[in-house]
Amino acid sequence: MSRPLIITDCDEVLLHMIVPYRDWLAEQHGIAFDLGRGDFAQSMTHVGTGDQIAPDGVWRYLNMFFDDEMHRQFPIAGAVDAMKALAEHADVVVLTNLLDHRQPTRTRQLRDHGLDLRVFTNQGPKGPALKAILDEYRPSRAVFIDDLAQHHDSAASLVPELHRLHLCGEPLLAPHIACAHSAGHAHARIDDWASALPWLLDSLHTEKTRQNAPGETA
Repeated sequence: MSRPLIITDCDEVLLHMIVPYRDWLAEQHGIAFDLGRGDFAQSMTHVGTGDQIAPDGVWRYLNMFFDDEMHRQFPIAGAVDAMKALAEHADVVVLTNLLDHRQPTRTRQLRDHGLDLRVFTNQGPKGPALKAILDEYRPSRAVFIDDLAQHHDSAASLVPELHRLHLCGEPLLAPHIACAHSAGHAHARIDDWASALPWLLDSLHTEKTRQNAPGETA
């Protein structure tokens, strides 16, 4: 019989991204990044003038960060130990929305933080990629972890049998993002690994319905 499977996002689930990105923009480019604006494309302004960065500039800076600055990222509290604990009960893979050529870099980055995991890259909604991963692994049970509500929506539509945990480990960002649990697309919303790990371990062995969980922030 096949093992259970954990499919987890990386940025803001395993590794901090927004805060290192914000700090790099300020230090190297004189750009302020406002975590509270909600819309990523409108979150960046020039320090001093307050002029907003144009959409093409937003993507240019983001690509620059992932090309040269991923070493600035560091683990979410409890994430590495949680992944290691889950690996004792299930296969664990990463599904990250990066361009495909960055797959080796992300793999090395995670390995440097003690996580030797298979990495799948993706662009756009994650539902189709999740279905492909499930078709390959054919797990006895599977759980998906992501910080963005739209990916849980996509997963719920295409692979409804997948257990879904909405987790955003960045406390500066978590209050500003839509909640997939409140929308009915995730089984729980838990934003810290100390509370998430017991829920996940239980999910590997118990049927889940849309319910509250310890530490939930729905």
